[in-house]
Amino acid sequence: MIDFVGQKRWFFLISWILIIIGIASLIISQVQLGTPLRLGTDFAGGTSLTLRFDPAVGQSQLRDEMANLGYDKVTIQDAGEGDFIIHTQEITSDEAHQLAEELGTALDSQVTLSDYYLASPTVGAEVARSAIIAVIVASIAMLFYIVWAFRRMPKSFRWGSCAVIALVHDVFITVGIFSLLGLLSGVEIDALFITGLLTVVGYSINNIVVVFDRIRENKAKGISADFAITVNSSIVETLGRCLNTSLTTIFVILALFLFGGATIHHFVLVLLLGVVIGTYDSICVAGPLLVVWEKGEWSALLPWAKRPV
Repeated sequence: MIDFVGQKRWFFLISWILIIIGIASLIISQVQLGTPLRLGTDFAGGTSLTLRFDPAVGQSQLRDEMANLGYDKVTIQDAGEGDFIIHTQEITSDEAHQLAEELGTALDSQVTLSDYYLASPTVGAEVARSAIIAVIVASIAMLFYIVWAFRRMPKSFRWGSCAVIALVHDVFITVGIFSLLGLLSGVEIDALFITGLLTVVGYSINNIVVVFDRIRENKAKGISADFAITVNSSIVETLGRCLNTSLTTIFVILALFLFGGATIHHFVLVLLLGVVIGTYDSICVAGPLLVVWEKGEWSALLPWAKRPV
């Protein structure tokens, strides 16, 4: 039998490493960009255009020509098959069509404006506030749900708190990775990023509830007087179910990531990271965290600390 609970210090160490990397990335991003995450049009405001070039042109050619036309601060994403997604300052629909014509003339290509989206900074700030509120409300709702679902267990609030801490762990690591990707690869977040985070929260809580429910059943059966053994047995018993569910989900997400359109690329990336982290969390973090709280082994949360004799 795999001793997940016995190896909890290593699992907590992995989580701390990811969290510290995320914190460092958020701080560096704040210093360099003025914001912890590289914001897309939905949050920062501006205009998003999708232009199709026939024949196709190179991304560097397009960037140089945009600069020649006075659009220096632009983000250009190659969507494949001659399509480019361009984020720039606020421009009207007429100005967008004029830009498409000028680019077509300069690059000797027929340009079609297939998508136009305008967002003001005020609306972006409101979206950001709503996103933060949505994550907080979802976490609180999950807390009350777990407390109610396990109300017949002693100290049910402890079970709910561990589940919510695990959820915050998932969200924070995912946000930290996206902050790092924003610094290294220019990955931006948009409204779909928040949708992905909330989807991940729901997926993670499902896995955690499955594990916790098995712990409750085994505790009622009295399979061991040692709570750590009960939790570990429950994790092992649900391991196959969690991994099978996660793998089938990951296969679908990978297909979307590899063959889906560029407009949902980052949304799918959130789902992929969230499912992987959420699966790891439900197996290796949530249950061991419950054991730590139950036994008062708080030193285990600091794996680098010296173990008590």
